[in-house]
Amino acid sequence: MTLNTPAAEPAFTSGVLLASTPRSNGAGPNPPATARKLKSRFGMAVQDIADSFKLWRLATRLGWLDVRLQFSGSTLGPFWLTLTTAIMVAAMGMIYSQLFHLALKDYLPYLSISMILWQNGLSSLVQESCSTFTRAADSIRSVTMPYTVQALRTTIRCSLVLGYTVIVPLVVFILFGLWPGSVVLLALPAVALWLFNSMAWCLLLGTVCARFRDVPPIVGSILQILFYVTPIIWEPKQLKDGAWWLYLNPFYSLFEIVRRPFLGQVPTGTAWAIALGFSATLGVIAFVSFARSRSRLAFWV
Repeated sequence: MTLNTPAAEPAFTSGVLLASTPRSNGAGPNPPATARKLKSRFGMAVQDIADSFKLWRLATRLGWLDVRLQFSGSTLGPFWLTLTTAIMVAAMGMIYSQLFHLALKDYLPYLSISMILWQNGLSSLVQESCSTFTRAADSIRSVTMPYTVQALRTTIRCSLVLGYTVIVPLVVFILFGLWPGSVVLLALPAVALWLFNSMAWCLLLGTVCARFRDVPPIVGSILQILFYVTPIIWEPKQLKDGAWWLYLNPFYSLFEIVRRPFLGQVPTGTAWAIALGFSATLGVIAFVSFARSRSRLAFWV
C-alpha cells in the first residue's frame, strides 16, 4: 500500500509561522543573505536621498532659520558677515600686496574672490559638513524624515552665508573698474559641482563625525594646512616652474574652476578633469558610507 506524501506546509513553532524553504526554480541558488542585506541598504539610501529632494522647501526653510538664529537680536543680522569680510579683505590686501610687491589694483580683486570662495565657500562647506547630523540630533531623534534633508539643510545654510559675503568681491571689482564679462558664466557648472560635493561631504563626514567625535578637529587642522598650500593669498605664478605640483592638491582644481571665471579667465582642462574625477570618487565613497551607516545614525547622534 503506497502512502501519499503531503506537500511541504509551513510549520508553527511557538505561535510563529515559519515559512517553508522555497524550492529552486532552476535559476540557480538564492543570493546570500549578506548580499540581500547590502542591496537593501543601498536601496534605502537611494530612497532616502530621493525623498529628501521632495522636501527641498523644508530644507530651505531650516537652512534659512539656522542663519537667522545665528544672528538673532542683531541689528545688521547676516550683513555682519559682509562687513567683517570686507574689513578682513581690505586689511589683508594692503599688507600682503606690500609683502609680495604687487600692485593693489591687481592683487585685491584676486585676494577678495579667493578669500570668500575659501573661507565662506569650500572650507566652510567641508567644516560645516562635520556637524550635519550631530547638529540636528534632536530633530533626528524626534521626527521621522529622510536623513539627507539635514545634508540639504547644511548645504543651503552655507550657500546663504556665501551669498552674503560674495558682495565684497563684486564691490571690489566695481571700485577698480574690473568686470570678467561673459566668461563668468563658466562658473555656473563649477558652482553646481561644488553643491554636489557639499552634499557628498555632508553624507560622508556627517556620518563619520557622528560616530567618531575626534574627526572634526582633525578636519579643521587639515583645512588649515590646505589654506597655506593652496594659492589663496598667493598666486600660482609665484612658483614659476614649480607650479605643476599644485595639481596634486584636488582642492586647487576645485578652487580654480570657480575662481578663474570670476577673474575673466578660462579654467584649464586639467583642472576640470581633476575636479570631476575627485568629485566622482567622493560621491561614491560618500554614498557607500551613508548607506552602511544610515540605520545607526539615530543611535550615534
